[in-house]
Parts: sequence; structure tokens; C-alpha cells
Amino acid sequence: MPPIVLLTFLIGYFAVLIFISYITSKGASDNSSFFIANRNSKWYFVAFGMIGTALSGVTFISVPGAVVNSSFGYFQFVLGNAVGFVLIATVLLPLYYRLNLISIYTYLERRLGYWSYKSGAMIFLISRVIGSAFRLYLVAIVLQKFIFDAWNVPFAATVAICLVLIWLYTHKGGLKTIVITDTLQTLFLLSSVLLSIWFISRSMGMDLAQTFEAVKESSYSKIFFWEDFMASKTHFLKHFIGGIFVTIAMTGLDQDLMQKNLSCKNIGEAQKNMLTFTVVFVFINIFFLSVGALLYQYAAVRGVDLTSLRTPDHLFPEIALNHLSVLPAIIFMLGLTAATFATTDSALTALTTSFCVDFLGFDKKENKNDPGLIRTRHVVHVVFSVIMLLVILVFRIINDDSVVNAIFRAAGYTYGPLLGLFAYGMMGNRAVADRLVPFICILAPAITYVFDANSVEWTGYAMGFELIVVNAAITMLLLLATSGLYKTDQKSINTASKMPA
Repeated sequence: MPPIVLLTFLIGYFAVLIFISYITSKGASDNSSFFIANRNSKWYFVAFGMIGTALSGVTFISVPGAVVNSSFGYFQFVLGNAVGFVLIATVLLPLYYRLNLISIYTYLERRLGYWSYKSGAMIFLISRVIGSAFRLYLVAIVLQKFIFDAWNVPFAATVAICLVLIWLYTHKGGLKTIVITDTLQTLFLLSSVLLSIWFISRSMGMDLAQTFEAVKESSYSKIFFWEDFMASKTHFLKHFIGGIFVTIAMTGLDQDLMQKNLSCKNIGEAQKNMLTFTVVFVFINIFFLSVGALLYQYAAVRGVDLTSLRTPDHLFPEIALNHLSVLPAIIFMLGLTAATFATTDSALTALTTSFCVDFLGFDKKENKNDPGLIRTRHVVHVVFSVIMLLVILVFRIINDDSVVNAIFRAAGYTYGPLLGLFAYGMMGNRAVADRLVPFICILAPAITYVFDANSVEWTGYAMGFELIVVNAAITMLLLLATSGLYKTDQKSINTASKMPA
């Protein structure tokens, strides 16, 4: 595939997004439209657009690539995800709407105290920067290899170009723009994965019925793993339980995805959004796993050399861009670009929202749309773009694993204390030693890391995605153990007693 063809496609793609941004932000680029889209988003747009945000380039590339090592075992995790989404719709969303939140972390201030609130918001900022950087890294390495290497463009410049393009179509309209652009990008993503299956099948001389049978009968189609609970990281219970709590933490306690839900008119529409999204999410992951099985079968039939791939993440782009024809290659780039930028654009908006509300106190200002505040918001947006660039450059140096594994392992450490804080707050009315919470949120992941690194030697137990549950439990135990050392403002306790459990 000539690099100039892919570059032309990329320019045209972003031209469409920038045009949409111009239309949606025209006459409404204030903080209210940026943060919560004036609470006027249509639930079906939000539900459809969330698919692209939740899946990202990680699902598009890393899930198919990981099939070689874990078959369809990842679907065990997806089933846990589905349960987690239902819990978010029925437990967390009613709480957020009842309190009329812009930033979901203000719940922690009302329930636990000032330092708990700041700790929760800081955990989100760190977690989302790392997670989004990992996701953008995936598309950046593909763009670098198949487009920008032809002109000797440095990798740092490639990432910077991506972030500048995202900034161009999000800095004015924010969430109001993203609800529309992510709907379009999700359409591109879903079309791309379905067309990719069709193109790969056709290149192997199979119709759809034969494709289904080939995937079903392949050595990659095993879903459930029950062997050796202690030593295996892929045991069903570990994946399923981990999937539930990773979803609650990375979606329900994440300002990025909850910000979209909070832009709906009311709780009923937000719940319809989440439940509809859940059904589509489960089915689309089956298609991504099927793509993985087909890619490895294609590689075996066509004699594709897989030993040159740095990680399994490179499998899909290698075959799509070097072994299929021009149209499948463009379809692949369409899906990858849509998946990655649908995630990164909303992440930068959520990071900006959280920092402006949780640390700069925009929600407490008398005139929330003061021109000075809007200028500050623009600066914050740029700063987070630069931070994400730096994280990606570091990740490029240290990573040699499948990105999907890296993301969920990182989430186990970074989101664990956040899960522990919310669970502690919602399971009772007991106060915390608020001034110690920041230290607890550092200590709990440290203890978790020590246990994770030595659990096989100490107990014979190999930690999987359920690591986040262990981290959250340690956080809650530390909060409980220190709760009598200081008294939290009684106002927080009174507020908590009025909240739904």
C-alpha cells in the first residue's frame, strides 16, 4: 500500500471530523457544552458512540492478535464486562443523576471528605492518561510504519500530529462535538470489522457460512478455561470476576465514559443508553475474536512469516496493509483510525473536564462561562495533550507485550484505589481518616504489587485480571483500619446517609 494513499485518506478523514466540529460548536462553545453537552444528548447517539470509545484501537488490533496465546478466552472477560455494565446502569448512574454531578468525583467529597475527593480525581487523571496513551500508541506505530517512515518523520512527530488533529476538532465543542463525531467513528469501526471478515474470507475462497464453520472448528475457538485455578491466569472465574470489576472501575468510575452518560436528559435515557451499549459490545467482541482466528488461519495458508512481528498486535496491520488489496487496506485504516480517535478525543475532553472542575473549581464559579475560564480550559486541554505525548514516548521504549494486556494490568494498579474509595463510601456511612487517604491510595497499589510479584512463590496462585479486586480490597481495609484516627466533617456523614446504597 503506497504511503501517499494512506496519508491522503487520513487527511480526508480528519477534514470530515473538523467540519463536524465546526457545525456542532457554532454558537455554543461555552463550558457547559464542552463539559456535559448542555445535558441535551440523545441517548441513542451516546449509546452508539460509546461503542467506539469503549472498544478503541486496542480491541481492533490487540484482541485479534492475542488469540494466538489465549484463543477466545478473552470472551470470558467480556462476559464479566457485561455484568459490570448492568451494575453501572442500575447502581452508579442513579447515584450520579440524583446528585446532579458534572464530575463524578465530587461524590467522594460529599461522602468522605476533601482529600478523598482530590485523591479520586487524581487517580482518574493518572489512570486515563496512561490508558489513553497506550491506546493512541497502537495507532501511532501503525501510522509510523506504513506512512511516516517513508518520509523519515520521527515517531514523536507522528504522535504530535495525531494529538494536534484531535485538538482541532475537540477544543471548542468538547463533549457536544464528540457525541456526534464518535457516532460517526463507531459506524466506521463496525463497518470496518465486518468488511474485514468478508475480505479475509474471500481471499481464502470461503463464503460466510464456510467462514463461520472455519472459525468454529479452528484451534483458536476455545472460550472457557477451567483448568488449574491456582496457576492459570486465564481461568474463567479470574477473567469473569476481573471483567466485572475492571468495567465498574474503568467505565463506571471513569469520568470519560460517565461524562457521556451524564449528558443525557435524564436517568431513564442514560440507562437505556448503557443497556443498549452492553448488548452491542458483547456481540462486536465476538467479531473481533473471529477476525483474530481468521488472520492466523490466513497466515498459515499464505505462508506469512509471523516471526518478524514485534508483538501479536502487529498481525492485523501486517496482513491488511501488506498482503491484501488496496480496498481492504483502506477499510482497515478506517476502522483503526476511528477506533483509536473515538477513544482519545473523549479522553482528552474528560481529562480537561476533571481538572477544571475537580482542581480549578469551575463548578463553583459564579459565571461558569467567563471568557477567562474558557481560555484556561483551552490551556488545560493543550497541557494534557503534551502529557499524553510524553507518556506514549516512554511506553514505546518499555513495552514488549500485547497492549490489551498492558492496559488491564495497569488498570488493576491505578483504578484499584478508586474502586476501593467508591465501594467504601457506598457500602456504609462510616467516616475515613480523610487526611490519610492520599497515602492509602499509594500504599494499597504498592502492597498489591508485592503480592502480585510473589503470589506464585508464596501461595502457588497466579494473579490475573482480578488484581483490581485485590487492590480495591486492600484500599478498603486500610480505610477501615485508619477510620478512627481522625474525624471527617459531620456534614459528609449526613450527606452520605441520604444517598442510595
